[in-house]
Amino acid sequence: MIKSGTWEWWRITGALCLGSIMIFANLYVTQPLMPLLANEFSISPLKASYTLTSATLSLGLSLVFFGVISDALGRRWLILTSSFCAVLTTALVTLVDNYEWLIALRIIQGVCLGGLPAVAVAYMAEEFEPKALISAIGLYVAANSLGGISGRLLGGFFAEFLSWSHTFGAVAMLSIGLWLILAILLPKQKHYTAKSFKLKGVGSDLFNHLKNTKLLPAYLLGGFNFFIFVNQFSFITFVLEAEPYHLSTKFLGALFLTYLAGTVASAISGKFGNRFGQPSCMAAGCILLMIGTGITLSESLYLIILGFLISSFGFFFAHSNASSWVSQTATHSKASASSLYLLFYYVGASTGGLYLNIFWQWNAWVGVVIGSLIMLSVTLALALYLKLGTKHAANWGEKMLANSE
Repeated sequence: MIKSGTWEWWRITGALCLGSIMIFANLYVTQPLMPLLANEFSISPLKASYTLTSATLSLGLSLVFFGVISDALGRRWLILTSSFCAVLTTALVTLVDNYEWLIALRIIQGVCLGGLPAVAVAYMAEEFEPKALISAIGLYVAANSLGGISGRLLGGFFAEFLSWSHTFGAVAMLSIGLWLILAILLPKQKHYTAKSFKLKGVGSDLFNHLKNTKLLPAYLLGGFNFFIFVNQFSFITFVLEAEPYHLSTKFLGALFLTYLAGTVASAISGKFGNRFGQPSCMAAGCILLMIGTGITLSESLYLIILGFLISSFGFFFAHSNASSWVSQTATHSKASASSLYLLFYYVGASTGGLYLNIFWQWNAWVGVVIGSLIMLSVTLALALYLKLGTKHAANWGEKMLANSE
């Protein structure tokens, strides 16, 4: 098994991080373009958000399928094939001239984007020692946030000079370069063992994961946190492009630099998770996400940015620890366990806009904040449940050991 800090560890971690940046840049490129797309196609803010949520939903639904396929047929080929198809689909968007075709291609693209996220953690779990895995997952999730930042920054920047469709073309060209680096760096696995594909066995594995009282709360926590977090960004773009801010697409894209706080949080999450326990870190992340959300009620642009910085740190701190918790806690079929977490995660992202839109229609951004805090209270409760459960298990173990002596 590969130890942390070795050349092989850096090679695999670096390759998957670069691939992750490419994947999430392509996924999130539309988010700063939403006001522009709403005007271009004469559609509502909610309908404009479908250009993101359609892709995240199809990505989420593809994850379990890809996880199962990779268990039977391997990880590397799936990562390279699916990510290449995703880049190709980004290029095809440049040929689209109506909203319906844009949504159709984004749905297809979302499926293609799901390959790498579905199996990356399982790939690392099979090759790395446990401590090396925790550190690698922290960097990998940090790369997820960098990819999200890159896509939004590039989308906002290119849209200042190019049409929305040519913006996709520019992102596709950059993505081809990243794909080539991924293909060169990512080695064949040494510790992968193929598992025969049985539909009944797949359903049984997924059902057992959902019955696991240590896994289901983490699935729900990750899903509902993303349910709120990513969709807050969609609604705030409409706040900041209107009076009194009047921010252009370039500056709306720059707002996503607040994700850098999440990059830092992901990178350090492994150390804190090892020291304080992952459920405690999940709870701390949820609390920070609630604090950041509350701060965005200010009319000051600087305080709004500060609020999103705190929210980003809290969200990714909780997400990194939840993802790591799932990969360590699952006792079998780790790829399907991780894929199931990501299914909850991306379905949450896809459906959160519908939930927050109710509060947006009621009281604009103030309503969005209220709706967010209601749901974040639920995720905090889930984290505390996991913390109490692990503490109870530890106390029980100590008593059993004392009795045996």
